[in-house]
Parts: sequence; structure tokens; C-alpha cells
Amino acid sequence: MRSRAHPLSVLVVVGLLVLAGCTAGTGSPSSAPEVTATATPDGEGQPSDGTAAAANVSGTLSVHFINVGQGDSTLIVGPAGETVLVDTGDFRDDGAHVIDYLDSQGVDRIDALVSTHADADHIGGHAAVIEYYETEKRGVGAVYDPGVAASTATYDRYLDTVEQYDVPLYRTLAGDRIPLDGARVTVLGPPQPYLADGERNDNSIVLRVAFGRTSVLLTGDAGPAEEPYLVENHEAALDVTLLKVGHHGSSSSTSAALLNAATPNAAVVSAAYDSRYGHPHEEVLGRLAARSVPTYWTGTHGTIVATSDGAVFEVATQAAATTRPRDLRVDAPVSPDTRGPVVVRAAYRDTESGGATSAATTSPETRVEISTIHADAAGDDRENLTDEYVVVTNRGSERVDLSGWVLTDESGARYTFSQGTALDPGESVTVRTGDGTDTATDRYWDAGRPVWNNDGDTVTLLRTDGGVVTERSYS
Repeated sequence: MRSRAHPLSVLVVVGLLVLAGCTAGTGSPSSAPEVTATATPDGEGQPSDGTAAAANVSGTLSVHFINVGQGDSTLIVGPAGETVLVDTGDFRDDGAHVIDYLDSQGVDRIDALVSTHADADHIGGHAAVIEYYETEKRGVGAVYDPGVAASTATYDRYLDTVEQYDVPLYRTLAGDRIPLDGARVTVLGPPQPYLADGERNDNSIVLRVAFGRTSVLLTGDAGPAEEPYLVENHEAALDVTLLKVGHHGSSSSTSAALLNAATPNAAVVSAAYDSRYGHPHEEVLGRLAARSVPTYWTGTHGTIVATSDGAVFEVATQAAATTRPRDLRVDAPVSPDTRGPVVVRAAYRDTESGGATSAATTSPETRVEISTIHADAAGDDRENLTDEYVVVTNRGSERVDLSGWVLTDESGARYTFSQGTALDPGESVTVRTGDGTDTATDRYWDAGRPVWNNDGDTVTLLRTDGGVVTERSYS
């Protein structure tokens, strides 16, 4: 029997095989997932952070940031259909939002359930989810936990349910892997020994999920102790396409150093619209805005689904809302019980080398993109406004009507395309900041002053309903 009086005794250390014939733990049950070493280029067999881009991938990887209000829950569905559920939301919801969402997605088995840490807004639905999947569905394959206990009824109930249904439970540390066929899920933290005297947040399980040239970083509630550890020990692995903002957007997390290492193309915040903690904090939104990182918030976008084909992450949301970090609160809230489909808003592409860039994001529905930004006009910008311009191009195979669509910058300046503006496949239209006579290929904003900042800005193209067609940041 597993003893609840000593929670760590129920956790089995799962380690990578670093040296031949040696393992990082003992007592692994026969049902333990196979965890093997990954050879590095020098052949020493050290664990890989998964930074190398895969030459060939098949299928798709989807990452679902479930709107659970003030809490966290992320569903990962691999290219072979395997599932990893990271956290289950707040204890007051008892897993209801997560179970409803998993049912809506037809998920009949959870292959891996990850507890980033023992806070009740992360493991609040664990007991209910485990019981539901063990009694009504095809079960839970294994649970992965950092092994830092909590003296709460929520934590006790979670361990009781694991014991009741005899679900394998593994202590999970930096260097381990979470099995996901067709993709790579690498554990970057916490280390052993634990950080910050075993404080729960700063010993969160941190995951890097890599698929082809795309990747996602999930940091749990890692903060002022764990983030420096990550930057110092896993800097290359932090370079990702999408970043899950740490600790719901708390000012204690998502530091400048972490952002500088991650260089994300986009970020996601999971927090309630009316968070009693004030999440996301303005300090974090300011750091994201300073780096022109488009930011999605479950509070205003609802559930957010990022789907990768190995080269591009398409991001879909329930609601159309701004992704400008400093303006996130201008849009209406989306409650966790909101139903309805997600709609693709943008896509984010990495470079061939696998590193994240600030490349344009493009709606795959229309393939309209911001192909050129000429922010620095020749001479004095104020006297040569027609040489400050943005080019919009239709890369798709169908004619696109731009009537009523809006170009906007980070400060909220807006240019609206007139009725009858349309682009055939391959056609472009140039929007010049100065005044002039509109033609089929050139439109004039007549803004009276420069719009696009020479030292960096974000160009956003919006549909008539306010949905983001495409965004492009530059610096």
C-alpha cells in the first residue's frame, strides 16, 4: 500500500539512462514507460533538450490551453493521438471545465497526467479527472509529479484517487521525458536537489514540447528561483515558438531574462478575467509589449488551440480579441463555461534553423499577409510620409475582399480599407501613410504624421468583426 503520511514514498523516480547500466532511480514498476537516452552529436549519450529541428514529421500536434478561469489546464494531443494533460484547473471547479472540454474533443484516454506542482488551482480537478477516466473512459496511463508535497485536502484527495485506481505515479525531474509518440516532451525542471528550500512554485515541472521546427514552453508557476536555473542550465532549450506565460502572468515570473532566452513568436496567459490576484500583471504585459510578442489570454480569447504541422503553429481562439499585450483588458470577458468552436486567428512560423523569429503571422483561411513594412522613410519621415508604407499581399488561391478591414499599430492608429478593395491571388496593395490619390495598387492613409515607429512596432490587420487576420512585429 502507498502511504499518504509520507507522500514522497508513493513517487517513483524516473530518470534517463545517462551512463550505460546506470539509472537515475530505483524500484520502477514493470508498467513504467520506457525512458531512454538520446545521443548528442558527440555521441556521449547525454539527455537532449530537443532543440534540434526534426527533418521529417507526420501528422499534427495540437496544444489546447483550456479556459478554466483562475487556474491552469493544457491538453496536448500528439500526432499519433496520444494525450498529455498538464494540470486540471482550480479545486472549486473540481475538474468540471476540464472534463467537459475533454468530452467535447472526444478524448477517451489520458496517456499522461502531469501535475506541474501541488497548488490547488493546478491539481484541483485531478481526483475527479482520474476517477472519471478510470470508471467511464479508458483510463489514465500514468501521473507525473515533481514530488513536492502540499498540506491540503486537494492534494490528499489527489493521492487517494491515484492509490484507489492504482495509477502509476512518477516523481519527475529535469532530464526526464514524458512519452508522446511522434513528438518530444522534455522535462527542464525542477532539478535535484530542489530549489528555494522546496518551495512549490519554484519547483514546478517545466516542459518543452517540440514537434518539427515548432515548440512550446510550459513553465507552470516557475518564478524567481526556477527561471534563473532554466536560463543558466537550459538556455538553448528555452528558444520556442510559443510560450505559456508563467504563474498566470504574475510579476514574479516571465522575467526579462527568460523572455530574452525564449524569444517567443507568441505567448499565452491562463488566468481569470477578474482574477482576484490581478493577473496578468502590468509588469509582465509591459515586458511582452517591449518585445512585440502577440499575447493571447484565456480571459478574453477563451480556450486557445495551437496546431502545428511541424513548421507552422496555427492559433485558434473562441473569441476575437486583441493580442497587443498592453490592451488585453479592452475586450469583453469569456467565461469558462462558454461553448462554441475556435476560429483560426493567426499562424506563427519558425526559421529553418529552428529558432523563433518575429516573422509575419498569417491566417490560413485567407493567406493574406503583411509582406513588407517600410517604417523609415527617406529623409525626414514627417516630410516624406508617402515613403512610409505597409504592403498587404494575398498569398492564397482565392480572391479576398478587404472592404472594411483595418490596419492598426500598437498605439491604436487605424486605417480602414474602403468598400470594393479586393486582392486576387498574388496581388498586393500598398498603404502609404501620406496623402495622395488612391489607385488599385496604392492607398493613402493621409494620417498627417508618421505611424510606424522606426525602432519597432506591431502591424495588425483586422477583419470587420475585429478578428486578427495577421500580425507582424519588427524591431
